[in-house]
Amino acid sequence: MLKIIAKFVVKEDKVDEFKECCKSFIFETRKEEGCISYELFQDKNDKKVLIFVEEWKNEEAVANHNNTTHIKNALPTLISLVEEEPVLNITEIVC
Repeated sequence: MLKIIAKFVVKEDKVDEFKECCKSFIFETRKEEGCISYELFQDKNDKKVLIFVEEWKNEEAVANHNNTTHIKNALPTLISLVEEEPVLNITEIVC
């Protein structure tokens, strides 16, 4: 199993737009084969920080996800709403 943590720092006036954009592809992503969980969190102390926490069965499931139409369509919009480069950590359980 893989867990992905993706942190986005969104432009202050674009936070609501970012969250709205995420709603449709989160719904679609949760139906994908190999998706165990896929959630978006917002930092309680800094509302501009939004973090995806994803759990996937394996690397193949992640690769398939990254090639879906809903992700390919959403990413350009998401990237246009952030104020810094997203930070992506791909992890696996070690104990």
